[in-house]
Order: sequence, then structure tokens, then C-alpha cells
Amino acid sequence: MSYKIVFFDVDGTLTHHENGTISAKTREIVKSLKIKGLKVVAATGRPLSLCEEIRELGIDTLITANGAFTVHNEEVIHKLSMDKHVTREVFEYAALENHGLSFYTKELSMNGVKDDNILKALKETLSLSDYPQMNERIYDEDIYLMCLYADDKTAKQYTQRFPHLLFKRWHPFVVSVLQEEITKSVAIVKVLNYFNIDQSEAIAFGDGENDIDMIELAGLGIAMGNGSDKLKSLADFVTKKSGEDGIEFALKKFKVL
Repeated sequence: MSYKIVFFDVDGTLTHHENGTISAKTREIVKSLKIKGLKVVAATGRPLSLCEEIRELGIDTLITANGAFTVHNEEVIHKLSMDKHVTREVFEYAALENHGLSFYTKELSMNGVKDDNILKALKETLSLSDYPQMNERIYDEDIYLMCLYADDKTAKQYTQRFPHLLFKRWHPFVVSVLQEEITKSVAIVKVLNYFNIDQSEAIAFGDGENDIDMIELAGLGIAMGNGSDKLKSLADFVTKKSGEDGIEFALKKFKVL
């Protein structure tokens, strides 16, 4: 198969699964793929403002906020913003209950609730070592994604309180709060259409459960060795861990490099 495009999750895939750095080897791989004429796309849970190091790799197509906001260079390919009344309702309820919420505009902010489990989740999902800024009137802005930091008991409380919303868990302590289905795969279809590339000609790499739909859509779906068990069970191939040059190992195995 001749592949034309590669989609990479960022944290735990392009970055080292333990220390969050991007290795010189990974930088060279991105460069080599582009030299060979393949499109390279990042598909991440990060907001656009946390993607500067990804742009520095030479990646100019970015699927951000788990698929809710997608750009090629400065052109917006796809975006889904939430109703401001809905975001305000959830914001006020979370404040009352003292539950953590993050808000994805082009930047990232939170509601000021702090907890060790939240900080751990921020580290694991976004490679952050501190809480994002607080915005007390974030509900007045265009929000592409909200995330609730909660265990299953707390998440159930929200599904009962807001039956008109979707609550989709993608990390043991992070749940996406959605008005409609937002996934990386929906955004990937938009990108494929934009470049006129068939999904069979796509490769996708990921490590988290928010990558499942992405690796299932692609012609070749590859799970990192450090990925979740569920993701690995559904992938076409499980490569080495991101910190063990798993991307290079898989691309060479399938003769892409």
C-alpha cells in the first residue's frame, strides 16, 4: 500500500511517554516523511495554543481539542463551538459542586478548582505541570470543548443533571462534555477531504482511548506500546513505546521509511 498521510497523536505518541519531550529522532522522522511527500498531521487533545512545539516540527495541519478545532496553516478546516448558555450552565454547576472543568478555545483555561488528581491528569494528557489560567467569564467565548475532571460517580451526577449533553470518558479522570459527537475521526475525514486523500491511504498513531476512532478509521492504525490495553486490542499493529522510538520502528516495518 502506498500511504499519503500520517496522523499522529501528540502526548504519549510524538512525545516521550514518561518525560513529555520530543526526541531528535522523532523530529527527523517528521522531516523525512515530508521529504518523501507524505502529509503529516497532528491530532491532539491539546488546544491550539499548546501546539507551538508541534508547529516547530514542521507540522502545519493540526487537529486540536480532540477534533473540535482543525487548522491547516492559518485556515480553519473544521470547528464546532458549544452553545454559550449550555457552557454557562455547566460552569455554574461545577463551581457550586467544586468540580474541575477545563475550557478549550484557541487557548486553555480552567475554572480554578485544584486537586491532585486534576494535576495528574493534566500531566498525563497535556504534558502540563501546572494549572492553566482561570477565566471567570469563559462562557462568553467560543468554546470548542469542555472537559470535566471526575471519577465515574461524579460523572454520573453530571449525566443526570444534564441529560441533553454527551459525557465521553477518554482518561481515567477526564470526561469530554459535548453537545454533539466530537472525535478525532470526524476531523480526520474533513482533513482527508481537504487534501483529496482516501482513508485507506492514511496511517494513524495513538496511545489513548481518544485515539480509538482514529486508528480504526485509518487504513493502518498503530498503537504505541505505552498505549491503553483497549486501544492496543483494536489496532492493526502495536509498536514499541514512544520513548523507545516506536514510531520509527513501525514506519520501517511497513516500509514507509
